[in-house]
Amino acid sequence: MAELITPRVLKGFRDFLPEAEIERKLLIEMVEATFRSFGFVPIDTPALEYTEILLGKGGGETDKQVYRFADGGGRDVALRFDLTIPFARFMAEHRNELYLPFKRYHIAKVWRGENTQRGRYREFTQCDFDIVGADTAECDYEILALMRSALTAIGVGGFSIRYSHRGIFNRFLANLGIADKSVDVLRLVDKLAKIGRDEVLAQLGTLTNSEKALSILEYIEPGKSDRETLAKLERLAGGPAPDTERLSSLISMMEETGIAPSFVLDPSITRGLDYYTGVVYETFLTEIPAIGSVCSGGRYNNLASLYTKEELPGVGASIGLDRLLAGLEALGKSKKKGSFTTVLITAIDQSLSGHYQNLARRMREAGLAVEVFPDKKKLPQQFAYAEKKGIPFALICGENEKNAGKVTLKNLATRESLEMIDLETAIASAGKP
Repeated sequence: MAELITPRVLKGFRDFLPEAEIERKLLIEMVEATFRSFGFVPIDTPALEYTEILLGKGGGETDKQVYRFADGGGRDVALRFDLTIPFARFMAEHRNELYLPFKRYHIAKVWRGENTQRGRYREFTQCDFDIVGADTAECDYEILALMRSALTAIGVGGFSIRYSHRGIFNRFLANLGIADKSVDVLRLVDKLAKIGRDEVLAQLGTLTNSEKALSILEYIEPGKSDRETLAKLERLAGGPAPDTERLSSLISMMEETGIAPSFVLDPSITRGLDYYTGVVYETFLTEIPAIGSVCSGGRYNNLASLYTKEELPGVGASIGLDRLLAGLEALGKSKKKGSFTTVLITAIDQSLSGHYQNLARRMREAGLAVEVFPDKKKLPQQFAYAEKKGIPFALICGENEKNAGKVTLKNLATRESLEMIDLETAIASAGKP
């Protein structure tokens, strides 16, 4: 007899049992409904791309995390590490088939060979949404408003969307005379929440002198209000410019639409990837900020230039589904359930199998999710199956009920039964929230 292979999965990869996958699917459905309400349309791209496509603009640490290999034909390929760069390739390749501005969403798995921790895995799902083809404050605002709407629809509770502008920071660094070190400075500042102020100051000191390092820390410190913070950034960056005007317009729209309390202008938000050029943002759960950003992104006006000469300005964000679910679980807000089914039709008489299937058909046509138990077992065993799966109702029908055109509906949580009722009454009772 052949030796059995030990069933196991790779580190950073996971199986999902039904209750976990149902929670994921329901959350995705809520997010998708919100995306559609803003006029966004779905797309999909391959999991595997030519390596030169993915590594053209990722930058630094991300490049080291890519799963890269030669395929059977000797081609240098890699698994996508995010959904933004494949989207840039998608836009360049299909530009003539699309309209502008193009508003898309894409929910799919990505892969990064990074260190695993709570909410961070090597295979994970991103929920991306972008607007390409227009560089306006209105587009920047719409992405931010959509972030807020999606998180509200999910019911995450308290959250803070913290935003800034890479262009203003770049102007500030140019004023300090260290524009050539901008990539390293941006990545250090992006680590502020992880490594702390003192460590950031120490590492900045190795890039420049202590005076300039302190100036950088002054720049990234938020003020008492977004307007106060913006005034400071404008002063330190050398005065008014289109980038500060963009932030001013965003603040005005947030104030006018009543969503400003959900946002904080935080100059320490820089985003680590090289392709961001304008507004950038990250989202933190108020009760558990240590888990990290659950929704982040920004403007990337030059990303598609790797694949096309046409200028395709873009702005977008990504919800990290797995990290968000980890946060919800830690907060006790996880909504796990073992089944989509509302009613289990019990099998107590094999001669009535066709009748049970007909009852199920009629209940499904009325909008209920219904299962027919496939084996004649004792009723307590069938009830136990339903309870273990999280099915709230059981429908019972024997020869007497069938002849009378009636059924019995049992609430498995309260143990109460509605006996000898017509099917329409059972449907209405099971369909109540």
